[in-house]
Amino acid sequence: MRKSQTNTAVKERLVVGISGASGVVYGVRLLDALRDIGVESHLVISKAAQLTLSLETKLNLKSVLAKADHHYAAGDVAASIASGSFAVKGMVVAPCSVRSMSEIATGVTTTLLTRAADVTLKERRRLVLAVRETPLHLGHLRTMTALTEMGAIILPPVPAFYAAPDSLEDLVDHFVGRILDCFGYHWAKAKRWDGPVPKTKAKP
Repeated sequence: MRKSQTNTAVKERLVVGISGASGVVYGVRLLDALRDIGVESHLVISKAAQLTLSLETKLNLKSVLAKADHHYAAGDVAASIASGSFAVKGMVVAPCSVRSMSEIATGVTTTLLTRAADVTLKERRRLVLAVRETPLHLGHLRTMTALTEMGAIILPPVPAFYAAPDSLEDLVDHFVGRILDCFGYHWAKAKRWDGPVPKTKAKP
């Protein structure tokens, strides 16, 4: 008699890290997008990011945590996302500070955020880092090169104007859509380039 097969499919999951760099709105909006497309989110926010959140937005920490399906304290290094045995599609750090980027590149991690990113790399899962810094010195560039060689994707939050954004929200949504593209996810709220609109000739 054949044994019945058990469905071992795991729900789509993504770890979201929000570090202390400027641009916390990218991580917050990513949580909204993941909810829209039905991907389970696992959130960790650094202490510095909590300060940035209060400076750059009118949101409080409680409201941001509520956007995630699961959330963890930055110091909880025993959390499930710190283990390679935790089945997950990958991880995004948006925004990613230079300090977080440097910890991830060296493997000398001090928080759950950077530990989870290091685990993502060692398990050969997709890691997207929205590094938010400019200008960049040679050390930054070399660190980005090292991370790229390890398999990470460096995706700076560069605004795109070809989609004719009408608001800051449009710019943020476009970048969040580009993050999701890295994982093969489509978010309807992100505008895509379909080529120039043909100009209509004036009637004689």
